[in-house]
Amino acid sequence: MGERILVIGSSGQIGTELVEELRLIHGNENVIASDIRAPQVAQNGPFERLDILNRIQLVDIVEKHNIKEVYLLAAMLSATAEKNPAMGWDLNMNSLFNVLNLAKDGIINKIFWPSSIAVFGPTTPQENTPQYTVMEPTTVYGISKQAGERWCEYYHQQFGVDVRSIRYPGLIGYKSKPGGGTTDYAVDIFHQAIENKSYECFLSKNTTLPMMYMSDAIKATINIMKTDSSNIKIRSSYNISGMSFSPSKIANEIKKSIPEFEISYKIDYRQAIAESWPQSIDDSFAKADWEWKPDFDLTSLSEIMLKNLNQLLSKKNRTLKLL
Repeated sequence: MGERILVIGSSGQIGTELVEELRLIHGNENVIASDIRAPQVAQNGPFERLDILNRIQLVDIVEKHNIKEVYLLAAMLSATAEKNPAMGWDLNMNSLFNVLNLAKDGIINKIFWPSSIAVFGPTTPQENTPQYTVMEPTTVYGISKQAGERWCEYYHQQFGVDVRSIRYPGLIGYKSKPGGGTTDYAVDIFHQAIENKSYECFLSKNTTLPMMYMSDAIKATINIMKTDSSNIKIRSSYNISGMSFSPSKIANEIKKSIPEFEISYKIDYRQAIAESWPQSIDDSFAKADWEWKPDFDLTSLSEIMLKNLNQLLSKKNRTLKLL
């Protein structure tokens, strides 16, 4: 049996699409999907139910499938973690330790672990946020990601662990539902625009945040993992950027295709979280070290989201009628 890849958190927004792409590259049987819950859609390859906080269960799966490369995507996101800080910290930190220690012990060879723009805080420069800057996060999610970055760098320096990371901005895709993050309004707004022709936003109209189409995020994730280790100069986490926009700006883009669409605003606790994050990101280090470059802007993002969600919802409605 050859060496295989394990994706932990495969049923989430990123994991769903990452597994699909990795299987196209490496073959269905060589990419093991895993999550604490069973997948809601049919899988084209092996799946293992895994509680990432259970180290014994993790080791069993790694040894069973001869895993040498791990993508650790399991996490409690910003808005959800604020409701249960202790659980958010426990999941986000101890899952990372479990995987880092597998590499430290020589059981696996390479790790991908995502960080986030949540590592930044209200004292961080918000425009063109630098790779190296003040980081004083104000959320449990952000604190855990900042701590995780430091541990990744520590394990690399002290034990030679080949761990790689990028700081995801808000991610937008049509293949899975929003997952409890503050930036997830930018996914839900497309669903609501098609189904209801209206959307009530929990952020203010001019709250600008860095965003990225999911295909770009998957491309960045795979590219950093296939880059020669000598070119990975940053072992904490790389800034990457796609585009930046506000709720009013994305609403205006949607109106080009759905003129009757209306957006309203009912601001809640997530506004304070969003205001602590950058508005735009400097990703020059990623561009220099592993040739990062996004493919999508707001216009192309909006077009592809509306097109594909329309197709998915039409297919769903046809199925319901048949039932």
